[in-house]
Parts: sequence; structure tokens; C-alpha cells
Amino acid sequence: MTVAVEFIVEADGGSRGNPGPAGYGAVVKDDAGRVLAEAAESIGTATNNVAEYRGLIAGLRALLALGAEGGQVEVRMDSKLVIEQMAGRWKVKHEGLRPLALEAAGLARRFRITWTWIPRERNSHADRLANEAMDAAARGETWQASAITSAPESAPAFEPGAEPPNIDAPSLFDDDSGAPAPVAQTPADAAGRTGTPGATGAGTAAADAGTAAGTATSHDRRGHGWMPRATRVATSLLLLRHGQTPLSVEKRFSGLGDPSLTSTGLAQAEAAALRLSRQPYEVEVIVSSPLARARQTAEAVAARTGLAVLVDDDLRETDFGEWEGHTFAEIQQRWPRELASWLADPDVAPPGGESFASTARRVEQARDRVVKANEGRSVVVVSHVTPIKMLVRFALGAPPEALYRMHLDLACLSAIDYYADGPAVVRALNDTAHLS
Repeated sequence: MTVAVEFIVEADGGSRGNPGPAGYGAVVKDDAGRVLAEAAESIGTATNNVAEYRGLIAGLRALLALGAEGGQVEVRMDSKLVIEQMAGRWKVKHEGLRPLALEAAGLARRFRITWTWIPRERNSHADRLANEAMDAAARGETWQASAITSAPESAPAFEPGAEPPNIDAPSLFDDDSGAPAPVAQTPADAAGRTGTPGATGAGTAAADAGTAAGTATSHDRRGHGWMPRATRVATSLLLLRHGQTPLSVEKRFSGLGDPSLTSTGLAQAEAAALRLSRQPYEVEVIVSSPLARARQTAEAVAARTGLAVLVDDDLRETDFGEWEGHTFAEIQQRWPRELASWLADPDVAPPGGESFASTARRVEQARDRVVKANEGRSVVVVSHVTPIKMLVRFALGAPPEALYRMHLDLACLSAIDYYADGPAVVRALNDTAHLS
């Protein structure tokens, strides 16, 4: 059975002298052949094979940076040695190549890869980039080039409206933007650090982000979920994403900008409120982000339940700084290097904005306050894409890249139960039955 390819990585490397002045080039394309990312670098004096492996690694890192982890990928190279070794048909006998082969294999395990040898004339794009890098190396120059040309449709974890783009630009963010979440890579492993073209080690970044983007992971691993009985009643957080805004419609980053709900968004909020006012929810507390779109959604629930709306500032969306109100494509054009760094590292913030690591810390603090103050109660928490995804990730004890593996629709409902003597339990995710 033929499996449809989602992404193509073409890579090459070489040296003038073997060993000699060396460089590599890599390009990532979508299934239609459109270029998504490029990477190239002069690496001083090295052999052809070392440069070829470096090109492969750069291509896989760029793919991670696009939030494509888990995707169906075809890797094409004109290096028979690299292709056969990566496919497992040839052994890596040269000790100098072993570390590079291990690194490449580690990255490759994060995708579903088909390894394809192609003649040099069919690898002209990567070959051109590699030759530019070799020319720079021959001149004694340290040279590097990388670019994200466009984001894959499945990209990072943001959302339209971006509240970061859920990659509903991807879907990490609230979209109001719809941008990539992340994505991941991210996403970002995608998110895990969601790697990023031209950025270094997307995969490694995601692992490193474990602490930076969410200290809650260690706190939440209090059990395995199979408990003989719960010794206390659960504290239930019903996580409600706000309804549609104008930025959601246009898939623009929407962080601390304060758009109101559209007429559709108000209807979505009312539908969610009607559902939450009925059995089996028995809502006792409503806590909201301070932003208008969340407050309007929370007030609809309050009108149906007769409860007051409490506001917790730490439940606000991530601050996207200068990217506020822009689409993902606009950001790629105006801030390509900053975007690549942001996608690769949760500690990196958009210009004038807030990092995901910082967002994670305050969301964790908000969670602890809400749970502690409302033990045994059912609490509606009205917030945005990023905070809700982080709460789910914390509850699952999942790595940062998990942010890029979730999608949250506007006005969706998710649910987490917290036990004082056991693990948190995710009971629902992205439930939109009330909108149908």
C-alpha cells in the first residue's frame, strides 16, 4: 500500500578536497513541492560524508521546527552511504560518522520516514545550497543561512486569532489567530521546542523545555490513575475556551490585544452557558481570564447559573508583543529569525512579548490557587488556547511538545479532575457537542 507523503526533505553536503572546505544544504518541501524551509552552513574543514550527515540533520531539525513531528516524510539524498545507513541496510563503520548517524537516527525516529536515493541532478536545490556553503568555507568565512518560507497547514500549535495560533495557525495559541500552536513545536520536539528551520535542535529543545515550560509535570505525577478509591472528592475544572472574535476569523495572533466577541462568538458563549447550567455539571464557581473575549464568555455562564465571575490575571493568553494582530505568514516575512528562534525554544519570547516558559509558570500558579480555594467544587475556568493546553499537559504529565499535538476549537469544553491524594485525570478535551 502506498502511503501519502506529507513532507519532503532534500539534503546534501560536500567538501572541496575530502577533507577540505565543507558545507551542507537542506530544503523542506510540502507534498506539492512548495518550499517550506531552507538551511545551509559552512562547517570549516570536513569530509564529504560528515557534511552530508550535517545536511540531513539540518533538514530534520528544520522539519521539527515546522511542527511536523509524526508526519509522513520522504528523505531524498544523492549520498548512497547516508541513505543506506539510515535505512538500516548498511552499518556505520567509520567512528567519525557514528555520533552524527546516532543524532540523525534520533531525529528520524520522530517521523515516519521513507529513505530514497536520488541522482545528483535531482537534488539540485540542496546541492546549490551546499555549494554556496562550500564557497564560503573556501573563503575562510563562517556562513550560515536559514529561512522558513511558509508554514505547513498542520503547523505549530497556534490558533487563529492566535491567541497564538492554535495553528488554527497552528494551534498553540488562542486564536484568535489561529497560528501554529506550535507548535510544538514546535512544537514544539514541536513544540517541543517545536524545532525550527534554521534553528538548532528542535528535538533537544523540546526535551530541555520540560522544566522551563512547565514545572507542573513533576507535581502532577502523583499516581498512575488506577486507585482503589479516591479518599477525597475531586475538584473539577471545566475549561471553557472563549468564543469567536474578529481576529479568530482572520486567523491573526491575539494575545493581550482585547477584541470582543463577534455575534457568532456571543452565540457560542450562550450555547456553552446553557450546557453548563444543566446536569450533570452543577457549577459552583466561575473563574475567568481578564481579557474581554473570555470575560464575555464567562458572563454568559454567570447569567445562566446566577454565579459571580471571579477574575484571575494569570489565566490570560500569552503576550505576543509586536506580533499581535499579525498573521503567521506576515510574521514569517517580517521576523523570520525571531520566529525561528521562538518556535525552537519555549524560553524565547516574541519581540516585546512573553515566552511560553513564562506563560507556563503563571498558569501553574493560577491552577494551584483555584484548586486550593475550591476543593471538592466544580469550577468553570474561562480562558484561552495556550493556558488551557498547558493545564491539560500538566495534568497528563506530558512533555512540552504535547502542546503541538492538541487542537482546541472556539468555545470548546475540556475537563480535569484533581485529587488531593492522587493524579489529575483528564475527563474531556475539545468537546463541542453544545455547538452542534
